[in-house]
Amino acid sequence: MPVVSGRRAGIDVGGTKCLGVVWHDGKIELEIRRDTPKGADDIIETLVSMIHELGEVDSVGIGVPGLVTRQGVLRAAPNLVDIADFAVGPILRDILHVDVAVENDATCAAVAEWSVGAAQGVDDVVVVTLGTGIGGGLVSGGRLVRGTNGFAGEIGHMVVDPSGPKCVCGQRGCWERYASGNGLAYLGALAAERGQARMVQTLAGSNTSIRGEHIREAALLGDDEALAIVDEFARWVAIGLSNLTNLLDPSMLVIGGGLAGSGDLFLQPIQYWFGELLYSPELRPHPKLVLAKFAEQAGAIGAALLPEFAHISDI
Repeated sequence: MPVVSGRRAGIDVGGTKCLGVVWHDGKIELEIRRDTPKGADDIIETLVSMIHELGEVDSVGIGVPGLVTRQGVLRAAPNLVDIADFAVGPILRDILHVDVAVENDATCAAVAEWSVGAAQGVDDVVVVTLGTGIGGGLVSGGRLVRGTNGFAGEIGHMVVDPSGPKCVCGQRGCWERYASGNGLAYLGALAAERGQARMVQTLAGSNTSIRGEHIREAALLGDDEALAIVDEFARWVAIGLSNLTNLLDPSMLVIGGGLAGSGDLFLQPIQYWFGELLYSPELRPHPKLVLAKFAEQAGAIGAALLPEFAHISDI
């Protein structure tokens, strides 16, 4: 891998927030946050403002949710409003006159965790980001897997329940409908409809206002109904992880994104259900299941590292 040097700016554009960092001398030197606006023009304006606030840098990397071409065009982003064929990279290069690399946000997280994080030195690893939706970064045989079009890793849209609720992508029963931040809120709302989320309802104010943070807060207070929702959520997460393990046979699975910041509250039940659902555990060692070193910062750090690699498939 190339040696990372200089001041590198990275911005992770999420469904609800943008996180920007300056990566320098192997650590975060500066960190800023903004709400993610709606619409391409407002997103560009926010990104330019953030880059200027991050100060003088040698390069810029942007992580965005969705399908990103090798030219830095965001073809589709189900978790962003009114975004299609959004030429993020070309537009920013014209405005800033600086080196700008654009990649899928979960791929950026994989770059961070694999190159300087929890999976450093691991040749076969899957990085799963649990945020507003679910993203994935795949490393096989010591190489980042990007696929023919650069779209590999859209694991949140694996169908785990064909008769399930409709996803923002148009399909039904996608993994992220159950196992993301939005999925956790969905499971909480279903529990509330059954009368099995009373403390969560109190914290949220109404069934329609339930969010993942309300479930997390109630669970940390020891509420049995909230803990049951967390357990159901963990089972859905483990369903996807076991499918990925059966397909890719990694030696490590790294859990990142905003939900990873809750630590053992989610990790312990996920580990339990993963062990229950994994195919032929007696015939092979369990893949190591760990939390990301950088948690929700991984996408921004990986974005900052992108320009160091002239050919990302050769990382």
